[in-house]
Amino acid sequence: MRDYALFQTPQTISYGCNALQTVGKEAALRGRKALVISDKIMESLGNIEKLQHELLKEEIVSVVYSGVNSEPNDGYVEEALHLLQEEKCDLVISLGGGSCIDTAKAVAVVATNGGYIGDYMGRKKVAGNPSIPHIAIPTTAGTGSEATDVTVITNTANDVKMMIKQPAFMPDVAIVDPLFTLSSPKAVTAATGIDALSHAVEAYISKRSHPMTDVLALSAMELIVKHLKEAYEDGNNIEAREGMALGALQAGMAFTNSSVCLVHGMSRPIGALFHVPHGISNAMLLPAVLEFSYEACTDRLAVLGTYFDPTAKTLSHDEAAKIAVRSVKKLCLDLNIPNLKNWGIDQHDFENAIEKMATDALASGSPQNNPRVPSKEEIKELYKVCYNYDFSTENSSL
Repeated sequence: MRDYALFQTPQTISYGCNALQTVGKEAALRGRKALVISDKIMESLGNIEKLQHELLKEEIVSVVYSGVNSEPNDGYVEEALHLLQEEKCDLVISLGGGSCIDTAKAVAVVATNGGYIGDYMGRKKVAGNPSIPHIAIPTTAGTGSEATDVTVITNTANDVKMMIKQPAFMPDVAIVDPLFTLSSPKAVTAATGIDALSHAVEAYISKRSHPMTDVLALSAMELIVKHLKEAYEDGNNIEAREGMALGALQAGMAFTNSSVCLVHGMSRPIGALFHVPHGISNAMLLPAVLEFSYEACTDRLAVLGTYFDPTAKTLSHDEAAKIAVRSVKKLCLDLNIPNLKNWGIDQHDFENAIEKMATDALASGSPQNNPRVPSKEEIKELYKVCYNYDFSTENSSL
């Protein structure tokens, strides 16, 4: 007999082509003046204007904070919060990738609960008050942040990515419109797609997985394996974009109710210290971490293997799991995912940071959910392996 499990989602999820058309009615149910948190790219593409047009149909006025131009940090949170208070907004709408959505989550919670966003890390401060209503609109198929109660904010004082998880950070509404992802460049499609795959795989192999999360993780893995390379090769392939948007959403719902594991634990310090985008750092680590974890989750990796190669259903779990790991490596290779060295990180600087990165990875708690729980020394060794990692399957250890 297992302990009970919780399952949480946004109050409303609207997904599919032209789902943006629902934003006005959803906003009108929750407020009259919105702070739109976005970035300059969304502004230049005209996406903020499209959003504001839909809001005006329901007489919702809005002001825009478009200062999110990197991984989310506490500076963005403070700036956006100041604008929200100054303009007396009663609703937050995030439009963009995970950085915009995570920033908005932090703003919505701090606005009604006070303090500094870092106070909420490790539940040192618990958000007892409901957040300002938050409508999350992702424009990439990757983070799944629109459907999670997690925000990751960098503390600029100590270069630590703060992983903060509390129910108050869950958006009230997720609007997933795959038409927004048509503008994603190939490199962004690749990075965010592998990020989504990481979420699905880790949710499934996590020690905290349960039947509700398994259903979503399995569906997400199948969708992402089927559609990621298609979306990468032809960004205008609507069917592939729809599949990726749905897969990323399902993966987000899975991992927020299960957990992420070692990939994310090791990824956050890389992002904080070397400013590598989250999706890329996850992709750089995923194959090596699967090789490390393989023996502790062979049966679950075997299922992933069948999505890459249906004939794996006739093989042993061991052989099917090997197909899964080799296929993930080949997918990263096909999507031109670089290793840490090829990204441009100086080897001397990287080696000097390994001690801190391993400490911060363990402190995040995510590695403890991995099917094979690593020691600090094993994490340090994995960082070294990943620096020069070879994605070619000819040199696979499995």
